Amino acid sequence: MSLSFTPDELRFRDEVREFIAARLSPEMRRATSLSVSFFSDPDLVAPWQAALNERGWVAPGWPAEHGGPGWTATQRWIFESECSRAGAPQLSPMGIKMVGPVLIRFGTPAQKNFYLPRILSGEDRWCQGYSEPGSGSDLASLKTRAVRDGDHYVVSGTKIWTTHAHFANRMFALVRTSDEPRQQDGISFLLIDMDSPGITIRPILMISGDHDVNQVFFDDVRVPVGNLVGEQGRGWTYGKYLLEFERGGGVNSPKLRAALEKVRNLAGSDLSHRAIAYPEIAMRLSEIELDLQTLEFAELQVLSALQRGENPGPVSSLLKLRASEIHQAISRVGVDVVGQNLMVEERRRPLAALNEELLVSPEVLSVVPRHLNGRANTIFGGSSEIQRDIIAKQVLGL
Repeated sequence: MSLSFTPDELRFRDEVREFIAARLSPEMRRATSLSVSFFSDPDLVAPWQAALNERGWVAPGWPAEHGGPGWTATQRWIFESECSRAGAPQLSPMGIKMVGPVLIRFGTPAQKNFYLPRILSGEDRWCQGYSEPGSGSDLASLKTRAVRDGDHYVVSGTKIWTTHAHFANRMFALVRTSDEPRQQDGISFLLIDMDSPGITIRPILMISGDHDVNQVFFDDVRVPVGNLVGEQGRGWTYGKYLLEFERGGGVNSPKLRAALEKVRNLAGSDLSHRAIAYPEIAMRLSEIELDLQTLEFAELQVLSALQRGENPGPVSSLLKLRASEIHQAISRVGVDVVGQNLMVEERRRPLAALNEELLVSPEVLSVVPRHLNGRANTIFGGSSEIQRDIIAKQVLGL
């Protein structure tokens, strides 16, 4: 991949900028700047996703025959960078970047025809049914069970840390369909309608005060056999494939660069009494900049592999590990930049829903809750310890 844009790529960049200028409203930009969670509020995302869907730009990584734009890796990079630079809301990755690629690779024609257009339009909002109480990062030890009963599976058990389950109407879930000597062999991948009788959602408030995650209970929930993805008992294979896209199928560095730029601007402003003049602050910002450049090159390598039709592979663990650590480093230095005199804690949530004129700038108001919310980044999607274990075994061969 060349590091210089071609004339065609520069024209594409201008096209993206023109689209953003026309369709990204000031209200969406303001709300995005006040969003502190990894996942944007669905009400904020909906109009932006509708605009992208109208243009055919919702799923940059999907093949053209399934509704993707057919972009090159460089075009994907340009698009993600311009959206982040402009402050566009982030679409939920669970449909577009997670279950979507699984359905494209392993789904039946009926599943593709039904679900993929609904993911693109935003008609379906997905949540992930992987984690369970007592399993920790040992996903293969999951206990939620699905028993075949005629044309249905009967699902019983519970999932936890289920992000945006209270907004979702669909869940993709790993469930145990048999007890095999090797735990990974008895797991299946099911698509569950969240409106099914027998599902209860209990909210879990995060340390930041946000309601992002939940515990979901299944009490004899009947799921049609047609909602099984692939073969029964091979869910571990499909689940790992999905995790590769969750950890490495997206592009995080443009969003992180935009976040770093906000902190750098704050550090150079009178709001922080020009905190950047402190050598420690300047040094930490420079260190993060270097880490970010390294992540960018690694993500570009993965994008090139995706362009060749390959899946992200175990290097996705490296991307997830570094992206989550850099995210936390940015939010941590942000707290030090504003200092204790500007640590504002707005207890109403979500901040994006605040209508009145703010007493402080959005950048300052969101610093502390964004820092607290980001503590989960090195846990969800597989903890940093799990990522290091995968890197050691599958990348370094240790």
